[in-house]
Amino acid sequence: MREKGKVHPYIPNSESGVRENMLHDIGVDSVEDLLVDIPAELRMKGRMDLPEPLSAEADLKRHVEGLLSKNVTVGEYLNFLGAGCYDHHVPAVVDEIIGRSEFLTAYAGEPYEDHGRFQALFEYQSMMAELLDFDVCNVPTYDGAQAAGTSLRMASRITGRNKVLLAGNMNPDRMQVIRTYLDPVVSIEKFEWDRDSGLVDLRDLRSRFSPDVAAVYFENPSYLGAIEHQGEEIARMTHEAGALMVVSVDPSTLGVMQPPSRYGADIACGDIQPLGIHMNYGGGVGGFICTRSDTRFVEEYPSRLFGIAPTSEKEWGFGDVAWERTSFANRETSKEFVGTHAALWGIAAAVYLASMGPKGMYELGKVIMQRSLYARKMLGTIPGVSTNSPSAVCFKEFVVDLNRTGLKVSEINEKLLAREIFGGRNLSADFPELGQSALFCVTEKVTKSDIDRLVRAIREIAS
Repeated sequence: MREKGKVHPYIPNSESGVRENMLHDIGVDSVEDLLVDIPAELRMKGRMDLPEPLSAEADLKRHVEGLLSKNVTVGEYLNFLGAGCYDHHVPAVVDEIIGRSEFLTAYAGEPYEDHGRFQALFEYQSMMAELLDFDVCNVPTYDGAQAAGTSLRMASRITGRNKVLLAGNMNPDRMQVIRTYLDPVVSIEKFEWDRDSGLVDLRDLRSRFSPDVAAVYFENPSYLGAIEHQGEEIARMTHEAGALMVVSVDPSTLGVMQPPSRYGADIACGDIQPLGIHMNYGGGVGGFICTRSDTRFVEEYPSRLFGIAPTSEKEWGFGDVAWERTSFANRETSKEFVGTHAALWGIAAAVYLASMGPKGMYELGKVIMQRSLYARKMLGTIPGVSTNSPSAVCFKEFVVDLNRTGLKVSEINEKLLAREIFGGRNLSADFPELGQSALFCVTEKVTKSDIDRLVRAIREIAS
């Protein structure tokens, strides 16, 4: 027990007298009485190894700023990292609008206190559905990985089956989230990808279908950057087996690539971070799920859906669709629980899409493809460096094979960092079959001169 009257500056209600009053009000003698359900062997013994708190605000501010100053941002160094979080340009209008108090401070209120939020999210859903060429889109989930996990759980409930097939060339971090989200209700089996092309191995996929398969999942582009052009064939095989096809897609590709609905996807999902959302430390992500307007699918969405309807005053109103299917309405009997939504990022994506329009999304995709193809070509001219395998056409990310340089990716990245360049994502741990290879990313913010600087740097390092 703390000394009476002494207050911890970071912990609310830490003064001993206040704590004693709170314990008395709930009918227990000590904090230990609240922990009786936790086995003793799982409880931490002793004090946490933490520095003493700084009581002065100025001292705390100086300390935190000192820690932050050790970080280097993509605003300071040239960046070629991607692998799921991307340094795209964010128009100033996005930050201006999401900074408004009715959006920024709204968490889970109702329209009479969050003026315009329901309409803003309805507009977001409408633009996302148009971009994906589907009928229905949800309010953003926590992130794209949760959206993928939820999509597969939806597929399992719709088909009444309990097994999913996942492409081996998918994002390994997303794989871990999906595995956690599905276990133990739905089992997972991975199918192979072709090492030469980088695409799904259709022969191996075909051999894995069984009566208990609920869905086939792949990413387009794949984690390794390859544009999967076999979607129609995968859809045909999947539907013949009575399963659903779930495709995770980068929405920034859809100005130049067909949406998954056009090649047979039943459910599309992904992350909206590329749509006007800054990279953050562990944040700046929000997941989307899109389907056609089929009751079987709509009833399986666990997250909120906003619709438009005429009011008794003959105006247009915005509100929840099929509220009773959500965990907010049925806490104990809902099919899947939904916690925090990334609604603010949905509004950010809506502003971004509205400001870009179809032409803007086309120009974005075109510029990214041109610059990434140029980077891939020029890096391939460096002795000991290859960008030909996997050989598939890529969008903004591609694999760079560094095995013949005699250097490890970690060594090359360390030398690039000394030249104020963030190199590609090291693939040697997640994809050991590729050896010393890295995943490089080129967005619209990377210029030709930036690419030339990278090529010169790696040429010097490799030589």
